[in-house]
Amino acid sequence: MTQRQTHSPIAVHKNSVATEDTGYVAGIDLGATNLRLALADMSGAVLARWDSSTAGVRGAEAVISLIKEGVESLLQKVSAPREALKAVAAGAPGITDVDAGIVIATSYLMGWRDVPLRALLEDAFNTPATVDNDVNLAAIGESWTGAAKGVRDFVFVAIGTGVGASLILNGSPYRGSAWAAGEIGYMLVPGTSGIPGDRGEPGALESMIGGEGIKAEWQNLWSAESTALPKGLTATQIFDHALAGDALAQTLLQQTARILAYAIYNMTLVLNCPLFVLGGGVGMHPALCSETQKMLEKLNMRTQPELAHSALGTDAQLMGALRLALDTAGSLRR
Repeated sequence: MTQRQTHSPIAVHKNSVATEDTGYVAGIDLGATNLRLALADMSGAVLARWDSSTAGVRGAEAVISLIKEGVESLLQKVSAPREALKAVAAGAPGITDVDAGIVIATSYLMGWRDVPLRALLEDAFNTPATVDNDVNLAAIGESWTGAAKGVRDFVFVAIGTGVGASLILNGSPYRGSAWAAGEIGYMLVPGTSGIPGDRGEPGALESMIGGEGIKAEWQNLWSAESTALPKGLTATQIFDHALAGDALAQTLLQQTARILAYAIYNMTLVLNCPLFVLGGGVGMHPALCSETQKMLEKLNMRTQPELAHSALGTDAQLMGALRLALDTAGSLRR
């Protein structure tokens, strides 16, 4: 397994002031509880950032108002007029029709269904906008300046609260005919329930190896006789205690890694990609990466893929959004 240090790649250039012909793009990472924005010049250098909680912000119009507030704040930081903004790009945690710019469905953004996010952004800023699934943006970020730089075919596996993947084939995201490629949380593999999940509900794989699924498994296995640890641990805390030697935590770590290894094994048989990048708060835990690598080696695969941590960490989606915004702005000049 390739070990890469996780860090924030975004260097903010301070005291930047716009000139008359300066152009900018904005990247938007819209999460379940947080909104993160970045402003970059046309070379991709990040000049300013803005973060806000989205707790209690439910409707699409309210989210757009918050994004508008953040982008205007970023432009003020670099003394740039609104007209200097050449494009924006946003990632949302759900199935997204990139061509139409519509967030079709998401289980995290307060039940959003068929939200015309691109049109709302274009109306708000009077500039071209692009939207995509947040995991696809993370993969684009890793391909641009992260763990998969220079790799034409790879899979980005995001394991946080839930589980999803982005397939980068021949240098471009493969989104599928109904924009649902990479919804691996619904995969049926050994160790899962074997019952397909309903739309909008966690799938079989996600229910076992997503952050919430791991917490639920811990609570199911927990007893005062089996561990001295509390019952209410998070997934990453469980993995921390596995490294420290707790037997029950190690059992759950091994179970999670084995199921994840089966999923990667099956994807490798279909896609034959040489690299899998693990991202998300749970996926990047060193204990899970290491144990999954051991499980893959036991499967004795004909072609063993490389397993790597995300190099961009929590900035992967934001960097992917900036890359997409730059592409959108660049396409206008051709």
